[in-house]
Amino acid sequence: QVQLVESGGGLVQAGGSLRLSCAASGDTFSRYGMGWFRQAPGKERVFVSGISWDGGITLIEDSVKGRFTISRDNAKNMAYLQMNSLKPEDTAVYYCARHNDLWGHPSSNWYTYDSWGQGTQVTVSS
Repeated sequence: QVQLVESGGGLVQAGGSLRLSCAASGDTFSRYGMGWFRQAPGKERVFVSGISWDGGITLIEDSVKGRFTISRDNAKNMAYLQMNSLKPEDTAVYYCARHNDLWGHPSSNWYTYDSWGQGTQVTVSS
C-alpha cells in the first residue's frame, strides 16, 4: 500500500498563505486521483479538494473555492494544496489521500480513498 506524508502546515495569520505538500511512495502515484481533506477539532473529516490522475480534472469545496488550489507533479510523486487568503475557520488537520479508482476521477466521498497520510496541522490566527 502507498505511504503518504504531508508537510507544510503551521501557524499563519489570517490572510496569509501556506502550501501543503504530500509525498507518495511507490511507482503507482501517477495512476490514481488524489484528495485533500481536513478535520477541525470536534468535527468530522471533510473534503477540501481532489485531482484526477493526470491533473486534468479538479474538484474544490465551495468554502475554499477561489482561495485554495490543488495540483500534482507525477514526476516527483507529489501532490500540493496551495492555500491563500486563509481564515481562522480553515484551522484543522489536513490530510492527503489516494483515491481507490485506477485512472479514475476525483471524488468528494472519503470512503472512496484507500490510503491516508498522518495529517499536518494548519492553524490560522485572527
